[in-house]
Amino acid sequence: MFVCSCFGITEQQVERHAADGACTPRQIASACKAGTDCGGCVRRIQALLGRGESPRREPLAPRARSAATAVTGLRDAA
Repeated sequence: MFVCSCFGITEQQVERHAADGACTPRQIASACKAGTDCGGCVRRIQALLGRGESPRREPLAPRARSAATAVTGLRDAA
């Protein structure tokens, strides 16, 4: 099955590079270019490497704005 359709890289190729010592998506990219074009395969490469998906970050709660910043659109310096 293809992992990276941009460069035609298969799961077996990624697993072979991992067996040869590539243990991060960046090292896989250096070995075969997978993940360097559209980036759509990076999460799949992470999963194949046993790293799972990147944790999702929760958005920060909006900060309270003063009346002056609400009018001007500028944030407080604090």
